[in-house]
Amino acid sequence: MLYLDNTHLQAIGLYWDELEGRIVQALRLIDSGDYAQPIKPYLRYGNPANRIIAMPAYVGGTVQAAGLKWIASFPGNMLNGLPRAHSVLLLNKPDTGVPYAILNSPLPSVARTVAVSAVMLRHYLQAHPAAKRLRVGIIGFGPVGQHHYDMCGKLFGEFIDEVLIYDIRGAKLGTPVIQDADASYRSRTQLAESWQELYSSCNVIITCTVSDHRYVDLPPLAGSLLLHVSLRDYKASALEHVKAIVVDDWDEVCRENTDIELLHLERGLAKDETHSLADVIFRDALGNLAAEESVLFCPMGMAVFDIATAAYWVEKAQSLGVGLGLTDSLNQKPLE
Repeated sequence: MLYLDNTHLQAIGLYWDELEGRIVQALRLIDSGDYAQPIKPYLRYGNPANRIIAMPAYVGGTVQAAGLKWIASFPGNMLNGLPRAHSVLLLNKPDTGVPYAILNSPLPSVARTVAVSAVMLRHYLQAHPAAKRLRVGIIGFGPVGQHHYDMCGKLFGEFIDEVLIYDIRGAKLGTPVIQDADASYRSRTQLAESWQELYSSCNVIITCTVSDHRYVDLPPLAGSLLLHVSLRDYKASALEHVKAIVVDDWDEVCRENTDIELLHLERGLAKDETHSLADVIFRDALGNLAAEESVLFCPMGMAVFDIATAAYWVEKAQSLGVGLGLTDSLNQKPLE
């Protein structure tokens, strides 16, 4: 069995174009029906803010992988100097069920989230005039926000005039991901003094917070894209006039107190009033979008994407000779 931890995955590196391509590949399989993905259960005990989520899936086509992501989210960890999220991925051979890889790292989960945003952002750009310029606002600059910053610069830097960053805990221009960025992109990066400052001036808003309450009470700029990664930041009044709503999976996202569920309960939002990400990519769902119309994208996170990208990481590791063979390292014969 191949074991990959954070050190192994960092040695492989992040190739956003390849990860974006793997998400599109997985979407094609979802659209064709060549996948399996039960609704993920949430394990809660003690503090209701904490949760551990089981995310099983099978991905067909040329990916051919089944497996499970087991991800814990404990927001209070950050007060004690620990990461909020911890994630383990297990991959099984789909024809025999034999487990063949373990990924013990938060990086695949973060990278999957960011790659999905990349897919949506690319098709937002295609749906709007080619000359449209971007002002990107990132609210929350933890690991997810920082990787979004990195992805935006590497994939869409030519379209970006400015990046504004706000984090309630305080963001710094000396953060390594900013310091390591291309000099031109880094020079276009500024810190905002409040979320309102960036929200009122940016046409791409990326929410990456762990907020325990909804605080965004202003409508977005006309024609903007709301990449709503953290799912629980907007008051219903702020989204009153947003009609173009995209989800990764309605049944997953319309629950667990998400803003989609809020709109469902307070505005009567129904599944047929939204678009799936597959609709956007394969059926040009945003093709007739008026220039002044804003788009809200709420991705709950699909296990299919996790398993498809985990298989990608394993392929990269095997091609580069990265990782630890557990059987070899323990000098044991495989279990019968």
